[in-house]
Parts: sequence; C-alpha cells; structure tokens
Amino acid sequence: MNVYLIAATALIAAIAPCLVVCARGSVMEAIAALELCGTLTTLALICLAEGFHRQAYFGVALVCSVLVWIGGLVFVRFAGRLK
Repeated sequence: MNVYLIAATALIAAIAPCLVVCARGSVMEAIAALELCGTLTTLALICLAEGFHRQAYFGVALVCSVLVWIGGLVFVRFAGRLK
C-alpha cells in the first residue's frame, strides 16, 4: 500500500459528512455538499490511478470532473425554479 492509496481512502471517507449534509441540509446546502462530493470523488480517482500506476484511469477522473461541473449547473438551475 502506498501513499496514494492511503490518500484515496481518506478522500473517500471524507464523503460521509457530505452525504449527511445532502440528506439533512437545505437545498442550497445539499447542492454545495454534492459539488464537494464530486470534487472528492475526482481527487480520489486521481489518487487511485496513480496508486495503481494505471494511466488509463486518469480519463475516468477527467470525465468525472466534467460531469460534476455540468451536473452542478443543472441542479442549481432546478433549485432556482423551486424558489
């Protein structure tokens, strides 16, 4: 086990508080927590790719980062309609 795999484990564990905020927070707090979950997931995927020495896994992290950004915009747009 190397440093990158330990960092990925810590990043994945950091998602748990974000899930609590998503479940119990207001709409805008939940959207912010969801964006943070996406960022943590992207960073964890990058650490896993480096930890396993697989260059192909970096593409998954890149796609995840783009989808998180687009998904955040969509959620904010729908939250704006709720008000």
